[in-house]
Amino acid sequence: MDCQFLPICPGGLDHMSATDVDRTRPNVHLRIGGERLNFGGGGVFEHIDPATGQVDALVPLADAADVDRAVAVAHDAFGSWRRTRPAERRRLLMRLADLIDDAVEEFARRGTLDNGTPISTAAGFVPQAAEWTRYYAGWADKIHSDVTASFADDGELGLTLAQPYGVIGVIITWNGPLISLAMKIPAALAAGNTVVVKPSELTPFCGELFADLVEEAGFPPGVVNILPGAPEAGAALVAHPLVQKVTFTGGPVTARKILHLCADHMKPSVLELGGKSANIVFADADLDIACMHGTIMSVGVLSGQGCALPTRMLVHRSIYDDVVDRVGSMAKSLPVGDPFDPTTLSGPVVNAAALERILAIIDRAKLDGARLVTGGARLEGALAGGYFIEPTVFADVDPESSLAQDEVFGPVLAMTPFDTDDEAIAIANGTQYGLSAYVQTKDLRRAHRLAEELVAGEVLVNGARNLAVHRPFGGLGRSGFGKEGGRAGLEEFLRTKSVGIA
Repeated sequence: MDCQFLPICPGGLDHMSATDVDRTRPNVHLRIGGERLNFGGGGVFEHIDPATGQVDALVPLADAADVDRAVAVAHDAFGSWRRTRPAERRRLLMRLADLIDDAVEEFARRGTLDNGTPISTAAGFVPQAAEWTRYYAGWADKIHSDVTASFADDGELGLTLAQPYGVIGVIITWNGPLISLAMKIPAALAAGNTVVVKPSELTPFCGELFADLVEEAGFPPGVVNILPGAPEAGAALVAHPLVQKVTFTGGPVTARKILHLCADHMKPSVLELGGKSANIVFADADLDIACMHGTIMSVGVLSGQGCALPTRMLVHRSIYDDVVDRVGSMAKSLPVGDPFDPTTLSGPVVNAAALERILAIIDRAKLDGARLVTGGARLEGALAGGYFIEPTVFADVDPESSLAQDEVFGPVLAMTPFDTDDEAIAIANGTQYGLSAYVQTKDLRRAHRLAEELVAGEVLVNGARNLAVHRPFGGLGRSGFGKEGGRAGLEEFLRTKSVGIA
């Protein structure tokens, strides 16, 4: 399989089989300063293996008091960290990137334990996380200020200072815990901030290893603090008066609560939320590549549990029937199964609630008149105990229907025909989301026009890869605001101070 267009690239575990992998769950702690705490005030969470539906670990949870202590430690550490020479911050981040690279197999194992991500996919996230860390390490000593004015008549000099905020509250989602950590923490640290991180209680294992590597790299205690916690811990982190900015990846329901809390404290935030990304396939596209890309990226990778995945496929009517047949056949043949098997592409969805929600969406789509091409059911047999759903493709989906308008976050693709470029643009822009958009065409003029007119934070043409660290990533509308990646991702963690000298 050509994986050039995948957000990650399966591979690196070819020597392993499902029986080789250690499935033992690692212990999880609250990481505050240099301490590892076995218990938190928030009680214990029963972690469930989505591949079996069985409880497999007990995870300590932070409460508001634990969060308060972690923020205080991070605040104390900020005073010296912001004054640490940029070259030293760069060196520590480079060391962390090397350690991440060296931990491919363990991060892959933990990524699969976290949420059932197939181990070959989880392995692909590791070099990506190292790349993000290394990229922002390179920015640490390139933060500069500007001279804004120098007037001969009064001798006044104007300049700006780019300064860190202080303590950053980091709340990450469950579908890609390692890459979420790498997209947020290195940029914040490079800018001179300290962080308190709340991973989802659903996915605590990668965060524990990340904290181990931060310690091994030599970061001062308190610069990075990681505390698994329930939503109450997240609310305490957002509302804490010493937390100067919040960066969050997750859903719009939680984002609204965060915005209300930030408003109460006049606190800025970065929100990376969901999407309903359109993938527009024109008649001149390379259909072999476009169909494989559209199938794998919608109902294969992460079992469709990705915010930027192309979950709507808009296809020119002249090739529509052919593309529907191809995509249906490909979806039916995708290897679904044990996430520890390196040949598995699609694993389970994250929990029983997600399973029930996605199956209800499928039932609703049938009632709304969409044509089921393949899939649509929970897998039985050897996989019946887990939360597995067949890769599902619907054709003839009404652009105004719930399936076309609402995020599924599961392995369900909606296909719709169009006749003209303008109609395709209108359908693509016809949701409240604006995270990503995809275009498949050989016509460069058309590609430029759509890149201009599609309402999305990024437009990816002919398989350009997701989450390229040098490009800013972030959405519009219901997909949130703020950027991760590129210089813009660094600037989210800096605030500008103006100085005038007479």
